[in-house]
Amino acid sequence: MSQLKTYLDLVKTTDNYPLVDITQLPYAEDPEKGLYQLLLPNDLRPHGFMLPSVVRQMPWTSDFSISHERPRTVQLLDGSNGSNTAEVCNAAFKKVIDKAQEAQVFANLHKVWPEDYKVLGAKYEGRVQLLRAAASLFGVSCRGAHMTVYTRTESGELKIWVPRRSKLMQTWPGKLDTTVAGGVRAEESPFECIVHEADEEASLPEAMVRKNARPVSAITYVAESAAGSGGEFGLCVPDVLYCYDLEVGQDVVPQPQDEEVEAFYLMSVDEVKDALLREEFKTNCASVMIDFFVRHGIINDDNEPDYLEIVTRLHRPLPVPTSAA
Repeated sequence: MSQLKTYLDLVKTTDNYPLVDITQLPYAEDPEKGLYQLLLPNDLRPHGFMLPSVVRQMPWTSDFSISHERPRTVQLLDGSNGSNTAEVCNAAFKKVIDKAQEAQVFANLHKVWPEDYKVLGAKYEGRVQLLRAAASLFGVSCRGAHMTVYTRTESGELKIWVPRRSKLMQTWPGKLDTTVAGGVRAEESPFECIVHEADEEASLPEAMVRKNARPVSAITYVAESAAGSGGEFGLCVPDVLYCYDLEVGQDVVPQPQDEEVEAFYLMSVDEVKDALLREEFKTNCASVMIDFFVRHGIINDDNEPDYLEIVTRLHRPLPVPTSAA
C-alpha cells in the first residue's frame, strides 16, 4: 500500500517547477535545459519561457526574431512602430499558431479549448491574447477561476460540494475537482468566468452567484506540464488561480448541466481530507482546497508542521509580469 501524501506534498505537486531563478535558466550549460525568453515589443521583461524543443519545432514567421545566443530569446516584432502594438502581437501569435496547427507540429494543439487567453502584464493599449491551447507552448501565464461551494448543517458542521470530472474529459478524467472552475477567457474577468461556469457546470442561478460569491484569494504557482494536462510534456507554465467562496443553504444542490461533470457529492471536511491525501483531486484543485482549509482555519500552525511552507508555496512569485507596471 502506497504511503499517503501530506498537504505539502500536494502543494509541491502543483508548484513543481524547480525553485530557482527562472530568468537565469537561459544561461544553463545544457542547451536542452536553457529556456528561451519570450519578449514582447519594447519590453525587456520576459512574458514567457519556452523549451528549446518547442522553439526548434515552431514554424516561425517573420513576425518573430529568434536569438540562440545567451540569453536565448524569442522576440516578437512590432511592425506598427508602436501605433497598434497589441493587434500586431495578436496577429503574429495567430499566424504562427495557425501554421503550427496546419503542419500538425504539436499533437495536442487541435484537441482542446478554442478560446483565447490573455497575456498578463502586457503594457499596450488593448489586449494581447493567443489561443488557449497554445499558451503553455509559449510559457505565458494562464488565468483560472475556482469557486468552492459549501454549506453548514443545523449543528454548524461545514460540508463542501465536490464534483467528480467526467471520465470522458480530455484532461484529468475521473478526478475530483473544485465545485466550479474554468479557464478565464481573454475578454472576461475571473468573476464573469465564475458566473457562467457556475451555470454551465453546476446549474447554480446567475443572480445567486452574482450576489453571494466572494473573492477570497489568488493562488500562484509554476508547473511543469505532465500527463493529464492535455498538452505537451515538460513545459514551464506559470499559473494564476483566482479563488472564490460561496456559502449556500442546505436546499441548494448543484446539478451537472454539461458533459464535464459526472456527479456532485456533499462531503464532510474529514472526507475531503481523506480524498486529498489519497490524491483523488485534480492537481491544482488540491491546492485550491488546501487554500480553502487554510482560510477557514482547518489547517493552521497548531495542527500542521508545514503550515508556513504550504502558505508560501500557494503564493509563489511568478517569473513573468502580472501587471503593466
